[in-house]
Parts: sequence; structure tokens; C-alpha cells
Amino acid sequence: MKPLPPTFALLASALLLAACEGGPRQQVGIHADAAGRLHYGELSFEPCALAAPGGSSVEAQCTTYEVPEDHASPDGRRISLSIALVPARGMAAPDPVYMIAGGPGQSAIESFPMVADAFSDVSRNRHVVLVDARGTGGSNPLHCSGFNDDDALADPANDDLAAVVRMTEACRDELAQRADLRHYATGDHVRDLELVRQALGVEQVNLVGVSYGTRVAQQYAATYPAQTRALVLDSVVPNTLVLGQEHARNLEDALDAQFARCRDDQACLANLGDPRAQLATVRERLRAGGIAPVRYRDPVSGEWREEVPREIHLVSLLRLYAYHPSMAATLPLLLHEASQERYESLLAQSRMLTTQVGDSMAMGMGLSVSCTDDVHELADPPQGEDATVLGTLLVDAMRAQCSVWPRGTRAEGFREPLSGALPVLAVSGEHDPVTPPRYGDAVVERLANARHLVLPGQGHSVLGAGCMPKLFAQFLETTDAASLDAGCLERLSAQPPFAGNYGWEP
Repeated sequence: MKPLPPTFALLASALLLAACEGGPRQQVGIHADAAGRLHYGELSFEPCALAAPGGSSVEAQCTTYEVPEDHASPDGRRISLSIALVPARGMAAPDPVYMIAGGPGQSAIESFPMVADAFSDVSRNRHVVLVDARGTGGSNPLHCSGFNDDDALADPANDDLAAVVRMTEACRDELAQRADLRHYATGDHVRDLELVRQALGVEQVNLVGVSYGTRVAQQYAATYPAQTRALVLDSVVPNTLVLGQEHARNLEDALDAQFARCRDDQACLANLGDPRAQLATVRERLRAGGIAPVRYRDPVSGEWREEVPREIHLVSLLRLYAYHPSMAATLPLLLHEASQERYESLLAQSRMLTTQVGDSMAMGMGLSVSCTDDVHELADPPQGEDATVLGTLLVDAMRAQCSVWPRGTRAEGFREPLSGALPVLAVSGEHDPVTPPRYGDAVVERLANARHLVLPGQGHSVLGAGCMPKLFAQFLETTDAASLDAGCLERLSAQPPFAGNYGWEP
């Protein structure tokens, strides 16, 4: 079994009142009291700002709502869900939009500012409701302090599964003091969303799921069909998919496509060489070890660091860069530098990405989801999987961690594909390394009123790409995916691969 660092375990339990242009209008379901506080159904909100990287923010209204930690024991311990409301700018339709974040482990409230532009047309006449899934954001977050400790993650002595298990046990014991970890999986989030709908006093909701959030959306629609008006699934996770089972092969296919684009580009190939061949060279050197510590500047803190380059740095960089073609376009350059034993960029970019993942993902929640929903169905990796970039690391990590993590009870019929006449719009990126387009094809196959759009040249989470925000809004207006004129998506394309330090050549 190959060594597995905690850094990879962190990544594995990985990969949004009232006025419009014409003046104030009455908002459906919303009213203000004498003190100016907004009320939506039973919920009372106060103004807040949802911060986005770079200093920008989204104006919103925020509140909390208590629900049972164990839905089967409503008189037991209760937890507070963090909720944000982005009110419609104009006259609002009666059915709001739930945006459900991915991960599992991402906060809907924290992630919304990064996708707010995708909702710009939708929010003209629909309220956007953001409910932090239990265990994320402000909803009793389940962050594992040990896994976010930079020094612990960088310690080569922790490069084995036994160390990962020890850290997982420590996280479990820490979080168990304030949470029953059996009750933080997909089914629990689905029931929370339904309780919030009831508190809002609305008859139906539209659900917009991103990545893992598409699984939550499908599970909600199957459980509460009468309360579901329409689904938008961005980067689709089929109910039938065992999360983690196909990540290694999907990443390899995405890298093959990206590397082929460099080989087909005269400048990229001539200046930087074949990235697939250079990847093999770099992996061999990193596996052999014996590399002296490299001094580099931390791209987040600006501090100088010294670290020995290891294979995990390469794996994390390749996996996370592949999510976005604009970042994947730089891989030929980064591999070229590493093949020349210049590891500074590799280390700096890997640290930046793992820090961002650690800050944005509630690992304890992710483990509760994986251990309840998926791990017991993981099959042994197919022959030859060891040769892929990801290898068996993800499967090994998930099994090891879930061997010591509490497991909840999954709903009957959890694996059943969503079916029926519910209006569904599915969207995928052509080069998505984790939820490839074939997943969207599989989901819409069982749905009589569904359509799947594949965005050329795009990666993971594509609702904001090109004209997609307008198509998304049109679908929620009409619930008729078949009538959408999606020709505007043909103008999208992947960013050319870098041919040197100054980007691509004209």
C-alpha cells in the first residue's frame, strides 16, 4: 500500500427587500415589521453581507433556525442552521430558489459570493435561500483542527494510513463532544431543507445543486416531490454513483485531454515538451526521494518556507488544477519546471490549494456523509489503477478513515435514480475531472422532462460560464428545458495551454 499523507485525506474527503428599478414593490412571502426587520414566513432576518474573496460582498439577510440533531428524536439535542436570504430585486415569484453547495463539506453561504453572478438573472424575480448544511459554515461546523494544522500536514512522518487514522480518531473524539456524528449525512440535510421550507411558508422550492449538492437536490426531489418545482443540476452526481469510486479514472481522462491539447499546440510542445512524459519523470523522482529541501514563498501568507517536494504535492496540484481549464492550462509549464528540478512553483501552488480546501471544507461533515452514504459500497480499484495519478489513495483513505468514524443510517431507496416528469436542467463541463458529462447523461435518461447541456471546453461548476446564467433563469421561468436556445454555448472554448511563462502564444 502506498503511503498516504493527511494532506491527501483532507483533499479526498474532498474534490445566495425590496426594490427594483421602478421603486419599492411588495415581495411575496416577505414583510417588514415596525423596526424594519424582514420576516419571511416564521423566520426573522437581519441585514448581513456575504463576503467573497478579493473584498467584494453580496448584500443579504441572515438568520438561524433550530432543528433536531436527530430527526427521529425531536425532543433531543437541537442545532442551529445558519440561513441567508438574497431577496429578489423585483416582484418575487412564490417559489424561491435553494442553492445547495458541494463538497461534501462546503458552506452554501460562504460559497455563494463566488457564484453570485450566475444567479444575477434568476434573482430579478426569485428569492435565493442559502441553508448551510448541518456540519458546515455556521450550522454547528465540523472542522477537524488537526487536519488543518499546517505543521502536521507537512510532517513527512505522517505519510502513512496509520497517521491518517490517528488524526481521524482525534477529530472524531474532539467533535463528538458537541455532535452526534451519525446525523450529519445527506438524508439529514434533506430533512433540514424541508423544515426550512415549511418555516418559510412556501408551497414549493426550486433546487440548484452544485457537484455533491446535485445529489442532495435529487434526494430532496425524490423524498418531497410535491414540494419540488424544478431542479438545476450543475456538475451532476448520479444517485447510483459511489463517491470516490471513479475519481482516479476521471482525473486521468481529464489530464489526457489537457495534455493532448499541449501536444497539438506547436508552441506548447516545442517550448515545454510533452507534459505526459514530464509527469512520468517528475513522479519517478519524487517517489525515489532524496531531494533536498526547497525554499519557496508561501503564496497565501508571503512567508518563506522550506520543504521537501513529495509526490503528494504533485497529486494535489494535478487534481485541483484539473477542476478549472484556465488553471489546467498552466500544468504543462509547471511540469516542465519540475522536470528541470525547479520545484518552487509546485510547492507554492500545492500549499495554496490545500490551504484553500482546508479553509472551505468541513472535513468532519464530509466524513459523516462519506461513511454513511458510500464507503461500505466501495469496490476494490480495478487492475491498473495504481498507474494513475491518483492511484488507490482516495479509496484507501476513505476506507481507513471510515473504519473509525461513526456511521448513520441511509434512507431506503437512496441509490434509486430520480425518475418521473419533474422539470430538470442538467449542465456539465466538457473537461470536468470529477463529474464528467456521462454522469449528466445517465441522470436525464430516466427523466421525461429533462435536458442535459455540455459546455465546450469547461471544467467543474459551470453555471456561471458564458450565457449559462440567462439559460438558467429562462429555465426557472418556464420549466421547459427543451425550449432553451442553447446555441450561445457554442462560443465557449477551453483556454489554450501555456507555452511559456507569459501564457499562450497568439
